[in-house]
Parts: sequence; structure tokens; C-alpha cells
Amino acid sequence: MKVLIQIVTWNSLRWLHDCLDSIFAQTYRDFSVLLIDNASHDQTIEYLQQQWPEIGIFHNYKNIGFSAGHNLGIKLTKQFDYLLVMNPDVILQPDCLAKLVQAIESDQSLSSVGPKLFKFRLDKDNPNYKIKTDILDSTGLKILTSRRVINRGESEKDIGQYNQIEKVFGFSGSLVLYRYQALKDIKINDEYFDEDFFAYQEDIDLSWRLLHRGWNALYLPEACAYHFRHLAGKEKFNLWQKIKQQYHRPSLLSFYSYRNHLLVLLKNDHFTNLFKQIIRIKFYEMGKFLVLLLLKPAVLAKSLCSFFRLMPRMLKKRRQIMRRSKLTSEQARSWFK
Repeated sequence: MKVLIQIVTWNSLRWLHDCLDSIFAQTYRDFSVLLIDNASHDQTIEYLQQQWPEIGIFHNYKNIGFSAGHNLGIKLTKQFDYLLVMNPDVILQPDCLAKLVQAIESDQSLSSVGPKLFKFRLDKDNPNYKIKTDILDSTGLKILTSRRVINRGESEKDIGQYNQIEKVFGFSGSLVLYRYQALKDIKINDEYFDEDFFAYQEDIDLSWRLLHRGWNALYLPEACAYHFRHLAGKEKFNLWQKIKQQYHRPSLLSFYSYRNHLLVLLKNDHFTNLFKQIIRIKFYEMGKFLVLLLLKPAVLAKSLCSFFRLMPRMLKKRRQIMRRSKLTSEQARSWFK
């Protein structure tokens, strides 16, 4: 088996039919599918057993999170060359996997390859009907000097502005093909995705750790797929838009997003660069802090308490990352846009 397609679910039944249909319609066939379910209570397991007996299923009896779910699947399988991490709310074009595999096999320096990801939306009259759009969801991750990480092109209409094959900082965990050898190269304490993150921003952490080890991530626009994103974003936000976005974001997501953002920086950023670019970073961090303080002070307090509690463990991981890093502070700055 060349490719392991791995999906972590939690009450994701509404998405699975279209997602799995698109997988088994792929022109590339050397793959198997493993679904890790995190204690769903929406008949996900029953549906899979009845409709998709060819799929491997591992049912957790509690929600262990996105990171631990994927780590578990990797450890259970082992015999594969490439791992396609895929959200259940993603629909692949029929030749998407073939093109991703062809690209990653052509260059041994590549840790990952990602597609041009579009948004799909639900029909207002029939929520079970998915409408594919020409609005971009992601063309890879971009990290700004402020240390805000965005999906390149998100919410832009596709007019060919991202039709160039190019190296990027990394990819969203919504859909990305990883080289298993690269994942083994950067694992820490037998973890590929950092399980302390539980969910959210673990893909940013993983992308940064791969850069530290000298691996490249390639954006491949000819490979396409569609993704349903609950909360849309874009590169430039004014203060009112930041407040509005934070107001509508669920508190648990706000907690993980803010805490894990701080954990990513603590683990991966060069202290030299933090000092050199402190002004841009300071204004962004002050904005995030004040918006949370204004709208969700309890979430802010919980996030900071959790961050400081995890700090000793993160510093140990940081020492392992930096000891093996091939990335100089100057090379790292070239990624900050």
C-alpha cells in the first residue's frame, strides 16, 4: 500500500457520504482508508459499518482530539509511504490524489504536497446538497511578520492568481499529503502531531517543525478539492472584523486557538527573530489579547493558565527541535511576509 488516507471524525456523519464517494472515485487506486472516530454519537460508526465495509475503523470511547487521533492511526498502520490527512468535510476531484502522489514522488526533498482548495457551501433549501464554488479556501499556509498564520487566498475568487507551483510554509490539516519518512524525522516523544495541542494549529506547528529539519512543502494548483469552512477568514482584518470574528467563534475554539498560537511560537520561533521583529509582533499580540479580554475574559484567563502550565513541557520540546534544526534565524525570516 502506497498511501494511507486518514480521517478523524467527531459527529461528522453529515459529511461522510460525499467525502468517501470522492475518495473511492479517485483515479489513483493504491491506497487504503482508515477512519479514527472520537466517540461520535450521531450514528457515524453504524453508517460506516453498513455502507463502507471496506474502510478500516477505529472507534475511541472518548474524544482524544485531532492530534492524538491521527497519531493513533499512524501507529496502527505503519506500512505505507505517504499519509493523506483529510477532514471529513472535504470533497476530492477525481485526479487529486494521483497528482499529489506524482508530485511528491518526483522530489525527495518534499515533506508534503497540498492542492488548490476551494470552498463549498450548503444549499439554503436543501442543506444536504453541497454547492462547489470558485472561492478559494486555501493555497497553502502563509506566516506574516506579526506571526499570524493565514490560508493563502482564503475567500478570494479564483482568477488564476495562485496557478503557480511553488514552495510554501506548510498546509492546513484539512487536506495534505505527507511523506511518512518526513513525519518520522520530526516526531517528538513518539508523537507526530503534538498531542498537547489537542486540536487547532497543530498543522502550523508540524509545518514549522518540518522546516526546521530542512524539508520542503509544495503547493500544487493542478490538484483540486473542496472544503466546507465554518468560519471564513482573510488576510487583512480591521479591528471591527477581528471583534466580530471573535464574537461568533465558539469559546472552546477561541481557547485552543489562542493557547496553541502561543505554544507554536514558544516551540518553534527563534528568539533572535522575536526580538528583531518585536514591534510587529507586539501590536498583533496586543490586539488578540485586548479583543479576548473585552469579549471573553474567562477564555483568556483559561488560555494563559493552560499555556503557563504547559510551558516547561514545551521548552523541553523546543530544545529537541532547536538541537536538530537546520533552519537559521535568517532563513526563518524569509518566510515571514
